[in-house]
Amino acid sequence: METTSSQHGHNHAPGASPQPSSGAEKLPGIRHLIAVGSGKGGVGKSTVSVNLAFALQQMGGRIGLVDADVLGPSIPGMLGLPTGQPPATTSDQKIVPAERYGLKAISMGMLTGDDNPAILRGPMVSKYLRMFIGNVLWGNLDYLILDLPPGTGDIQLTLVQSVHLSGAIIVTTPQDVSLKIARRGLRMFETVHVPILGIIENMSTFTCPHCGKGTDIFRHGGGDRMSRELAVPFLGSIPLDADIVTGGDEGRPIVVDKPNSIAAQAYLAIATELAGRLHHAPSTALKPFAWTWEPSVGEPAWLESAIQPSGSRTTAIGFRRRDARTLSVLWEDGHRDDFDVRDLRLACHCALCLEEMSGRPLLDPKSVRPDVSPRTINSVGHYAITFVWNDGHSTGIYSFKHLRALGERRAVGVAEDV
Repeated sequence: METTSSQHGHNHAPGASPQPSSGAEKLPGIRHLIAVGSGKGGVGKSTVSVNLAFALQQMGGRIGLVDADVLGPSIPGMLGLPTGQPPATTSDQKIVPAERYGLKAISMGMLTGDDNPAILRGPMVSKYLRMFIGNVLWGNLDYLILDLPPGTGDIQLTLVQSVHLSGAIIVTTPQDVSLKIARRGLRMFETVHVPILGIIENMSTFTCPHCGKGTDIFRHGGGDRMSRELAVPFLGSIPLDADIVTGGDEGRPIVVDKPNSIAAQAYLAIATELAGRLHHAPSTALKPFAWTWEPSVGEPAWLESAIQPSGSRTTAIGFRRRDARTLSVLWEDGHRDDFDVRDLRLACHCALCLEEMSGRPLLDPKSVRPDVSPRTINSVGHYAITFVWNDGHSTGIYSFKHLRALGERRAVGVAEDV
């Protein structure tokens, strides 16, 4: 199922050292943006986000933390920050993040009190998320951790469409019900071409503080097993420890409060593994681009050096204006597709051009003028592009999967004509 979007309310999805690496910055001054997701609630994802942030900090990193759960913020309580006290702003309306133990943070909980819930529709939730990421005075950071709400909805789509993530971490508990839903969250990130940095198994073995006996209350090893089944890294396990809960409730994260504890050391080991993977991970992802079609200004890269014969069929590593009527796309597996721009306009899958449930075309080809062409082409996260056409249309998102399928159908049609 293609990931598409419309301005008319249709948003849906298919399904080492922490020193800065040599990769391009995702946002000015920020080296890595890392999403922490779970697919479901109740797995301790926010606790993991907070303590992982402090573990990366203990390794020498400069860290920021975004509480992306706009409707259910929990980060202020875990950091011991006051709620209902809006942060200061600069003269140019940048938000000054709160700071606790040297960690910079922003949360909806700072704007609303505990008894004043944020009652917002999806577009406003997405607006706040974009503000928390792009309108905060973060300064220079090695890592900006994004603690996501459960699910695969507005927040997740806004995030992957708005910024280039370095990758995502999936948090799960060991039992099967959690693992099944965590797989959906993982597959969502894979669908939109966000690298999976690894799986963390939370609430693993509980060790009795009195007798020292270990008990697998929620089973054990499910996260490791899932990582092997899905061929993604396993970053490590966090034990079930009462001190983690107490520290979170009292605003004293265990990595800060008891750095020598078994749990804190587990977080440090995971942070070390994560930093190493980010530092050495090769990337074929294109940099974000806003491209004016004619005259060609801001044309993205064409990374022939990144071609891999066994590479992804739906990872674009180059876009080029072959001529005024032709868009060329280079794929990681080395294949190239050339598209007539009018054909692309006719292939739009937005809600104005295609009936969502039946797939019935709503766009009459005769209504699209022969000289239709792009005004601008913009990247959307890691996985798609969007057009503003000279006939005024601009609501379609063209996923790389959709573009590759169009190219294959075109090739079959040409072969049949021959």
